[in-house]
Amino acid sequence: MKSSTYSWRAKIGVIVPPTNTVNEAEWNAVVPAGITVHAARMALHTDTATDTGKRALHDDLVIAVNSLKPAGVSAIAYGCTAGSMISPRHSLADYMAGVCDLPCVTTAAAIVDALEALGIKSIAVATPYDQRLNDHEVEFLTSQDLTVCAIQGLGLGANGPGEYPLIHRTPLDEIRALVRSVDSDEAEAIVISCTDFPTFGLIDELEQELGKPVVTSNQATLWAALRAAGIDDALEGLGTLLRDQPGNYDV
Repeated sequence: MKSSTYSWRAKIGVIVPPTNTVNEAEWNAVVPAGITVHAARMALHTDTATDTGKRALHDDLVIAVNSLKPAGVSAIAYGCTAGSMISPRHSLADYMAGVCDLPCVTTAAAIVDALEALGIKSIAVATPYDQRLNDHEVEFLTSQDLTVCAIQGLGLGANGPGEYPLIHRTPLDEIRALVRSVDSDEAEAIVISCTDFPTFGLIDELEQELGKPVVTSNQATLWAALRAAGIDDALEGLGTLLRDQPGNYDV
């Protein structure tokens, strides 16, 4: 029996930072028929290294996941790369699942899980971030036994959170150039970080040009969220990951 007119296969919940407008747009544009995306907004948390910062993140996540659960979602994703770079990488999703009793995923963990599924160990990383967040990302990725051959950001956020809305306005040509500049022969794949960075129109193009997988924050999180909800469809146009990595996601 169909669960609803539009969501007869699954409803996916996603939690995004207040200024993020790309995550929902990209997911809604590509999810298969019978699947709908439902969003909650939550304060951005970049201080996850301290106990105080983690408590604030956890408190806000309780509110956010409980706002999505009544919608009857099948799985919930925390769609924020910087806010989910916590070790052990699945600990934040486990905390969310403990709150709402639903499968949960996070962007940072999904990126690492996607790279593992693709057999990737060395990466180059393109971000919109400033040096502080780039350093935090390198620390997280190396803690997951990945080699970061290079990382390059656009510097957004260096002058404070007021610059974050500039991320989703980045022209695709600028993102193309950033990825090309950070690529190297040593990198087995490219990671494009940040769920507010528009990438879905670039993934296949860059994979063909560079001859290696491209993993982005929204692509990896969608892959993880769909599989957590029991959806293993192959999706075209979104790179090797969503085309060639079916199967349930281990949450």
